[in-house]
Amino acid sequence: MKRLLFIPAILFACIAYSQESIDLDAIEKIKKEGLENSQVEQIAFELIDKAGPRLSNSPGYERAAAYAINQLTEWGLENAQKEAWGEFGRGWEMNKSYLAMTKPYYLPLIAVPKAWTGSTDGPVTGNVQFVEINSEEDFEEYRGKLEGAIVAFKPRGDQSPTFEADAKRYTEEQLDEMTEPRVESSGWTPEQIAAWRKRRAFSETLNNFLTEEGVVLIIKGVRGRHGTLFTTSPQGYKKDTPVGIAELETAPEHVNLMARLVENGVEVTVEGEVKTTFNEDDLQGYNVLAEIPGTDKKLKDEVVMLGGHLDSWHSATGATDNGAGCIVMMEAVRILQAAGLKPKRTIRIALWGGEEQGIYGSRNYVKNHFGDSETMTLKKDHSKISAYYNIDNGTGRIRGIYLQGNEEAGPIFEEWFKPYDDIMENTTVTARNTGGTDHLGFDAVGIPGFQFIQDPIEYSTRSHHTNMDTYERLVIDDLKQIATIVAGFVYNTAMRDEMLPREELEEVASE
Repeated sequence: MKRLLFIPAILFACIAYSQESIDLDAIEKIKKEGLENSQVEQIAFELIDKAGPRLSNSPGYERAAAYAINQLTEWGLENAQKEAWGEFGRGWEMNKSYLAMTKPYYLPLIAVPKAWTGSTDGPVTGNVQFVEINSEEDFEEYRGKLEGAIVAFKPRGDQSPTFEADAKRYTEEQLDEMTEPRVESSGWTPEQIAAWRKRRAFSETLNNFLTEEGVVLIIKGVRGRHGTLFTTSPQGYKKDTPVGIAELETAPEHVNLMARLVENGVEVTVEGEVKTTFNEDDLQGYNVLAEIPGTDKKLKDEVVMLGGHLDSWHSATGATDNGAGCIVMMEAVRILQAAGLKPKRTIRIALWGGEEQGIYGSRNYVKNHFGDSETMTLKKDHSKISAYYNIDNGTGRIRGIYLQGNEEAGPIFEEWFKPYDDIMENTTVTARNTGGTDHLGFDAVGIPGFQFIQDPIEYSTRSHHTNMDTYERLVIDDLKQIATIVAGFVYNTAMRDEMLPREELEEVASE
């Protein structure tokens, strides 16, 4: 089933674009290569299992970047390289992590060092002391009482059984709802933003207090359930941020267990060790880039881009966030090369760094090459990029595309989806925006930037920022479908007589 846009004003445009030229022979070559000769599994092994966790500026990120550069070059892409986008901060990696309850009985605990946390002074052991500190006024209750302590914070949230499946695909009704008009909001209210900033500032103040008091280890119960825990996003990568106490983000059930024991008068002892390494030799952040050069003399200077973020969190191997996006984008350009297609425009793949800390890699790439979204000062290459396509919503197959308000692109994409009827169902093209990932920097300066609609699978329940984001969370057949469709969209964009339509910008300046 095809779902049309909910904007009646573009129906006339639908007629105009109904004759959108598509090279169906090329699309069939793309489908044959992508579905019958896929290398998705091999790319996944290299980027996920072999490279390991890919925290920005970590050795794992460097391993993944080196593999991508070598592999893209082997496939015949040109100018494969790392490109600095600006200062990110210090690198960090885990060297050792261990936590167990030793009294009243032995129990290994599920725990992961918080990113950019410091180390313990070798193995530590002692009784667990639970604290409840919600404001600076609470400091006085603990001042002078925490020297050498192992402190624990109880988790919030609900860890009770669930009665819904972790993995889901969009229903027809849910896809229908996406095509209905909605009032777009700017996100959080000013009050919510202020509250978040207050919590972030207090977190730093609390860490400083615990450091001054001589705490040796922090055990923090975090969001999660059933052995899955969600990591958080600290600021420790910044070069001027003090290295804090070793902190272990711990499965909420295990922290709750210890809390119940302590609250009922049972002594709880743990032992643990955290060893981490910081690297300040190179504070620059890097993206990975490579190109399939255009073949048309008039159009080869114009560019079509596709990408996903290469960095991940450290508690697992970042399979769905966002190994999946990088896997399918690498596979998409491989498909185009293997199919022997010769795009008129240049096709450029980008694997971004620093996404998890603030979408830094892509935003700064846009700022360096195309324009500054704050001043709306545009560079000359701004007019030469036709579109950017992004994947960053996990392993789920494509079900449609978000237009980011670019209504004129809708009828074009409707036509482009049609040759994929055999591997898609309930295709949805919606004018709605979606956020939180690397297409936003392009969209902010008026470059058509798109994120595809993907089935959620287990993204929000099991894999996004968790210790369970491993190879097993990938749905290989879904990745093959994504790569095949993306390859077709990129190729169609590279072959159009005109670039994709753009939304009009206001109050722009040029360098």
